[in-house]
Amino acid sequence: MRLSELLRTKMINAGHDLHGGELRRVLGPLDLTLLGIGAIIGAGIFVLTGVAAATQAGPAIVLSYLVAGIACAFSALAYAELAASVGGCGSAYGYSYAGLGEIVAWIIGWDLILEYGVATSAVAIGWSGYVNNALAAVGLALPELLTKGPLEGGLVNLPAALIVLILAALLSLGVRESARFNAIMVVVKLIAITIFILVAASHVQPANWSPFMPFGWNGVMGGAALIFFAYVGFDAVSTAAEEARNPQRDLPIGILVSLGVCTLIYIVVSGLLTAIIAYPSLNVGSPVADVMLRLGYPWAAGLVAAGAIAGLTTVMLVLYYGLVVPFSI
Repeated sequence: MRLSELLRTKMINAGHDLHGGELRRVLGPLDLTLLGIGAIIGAGIFVLTGVAAATQAGPAIVLSYLVAGIACAFSALAYAELAASVGGCGSAYGYSYAGLGEIVAWIIGWDLILEYGVATSAVAIGWSGYVNNALAAVGLALPELLTKGPLEGGLVNLPAALIVLILAALLSLGVRESARFNAIMVVVKLIAITIFILVAASHVQPANWSPFMPFGWNGVMGGAALIFFAYVGFDAVSTAAEEARNPQRDLPIGILVSLGVCTLIYIVVSGLLTAIIAYPSLNVGSPVADVMLRLGYPWAAGLVAAGAIAGLTTVMLVLYYGLVVPFSI
């Protein structure tokens, strides 16, 4: 095969008329924004915030989130521009096919399968841990045989396997149903975050912000590198191009607004976390819920745990969607 054939590209028209066999366009800008928020807000805010503050940046974790958010903004602008000008099925696979040719798209396509596949399974394992902790709290904890894989001394991670199968069934029903489920889960975790903010705002101790940058700028940048992964997911919004009613307008809105909203939430939550408790004590698996317990609000800790489960669920849903959709059309 000649090089010109390997590098051949295709024209993609984002505004083409629908005809037999194509996906129905049912997603608007709000749906796409919620998809982005669903993908971004997950383990990053409920886990990484405390770890990065305790080991890397201290109270200056707010600056780390700002730096990481700015870095992601450039990528988001590129995705928004490509989504508006190229259209089609979206994603890095579609854009590379349109601009660089088949062989490059083939390589990137396999990269995306690896990225979304590994990420979905990894989040499923974290989700399993949260759910089992919730079951343990009511005396229904699963045995280790059903919460660990064979390589870890167990038989199967049953909760992780079940949630992946359930989400697969949900996605098979259609994007409208998946978007509605995602919207419900996003509302749940935003309510949990709002409750944390309201409770934490009345317990702020400015002394905990001194020193503000205990690890210097190296710590701020190290924290930014660690929490950068908290922003992964906004790119998955572009995979919904063929199901967006007006992709050239709505995709950039969904990508940029979701990134902006999540950056603001990250900064507010991390700032409050380090203001109500000394940053060295935040190096725990669930710092947000742990802080609520220390302040004497077990009900708030329970809601935060529910928000964390909802957050991880939406992350899996959107990553799973990004895994299967671009390569099935």
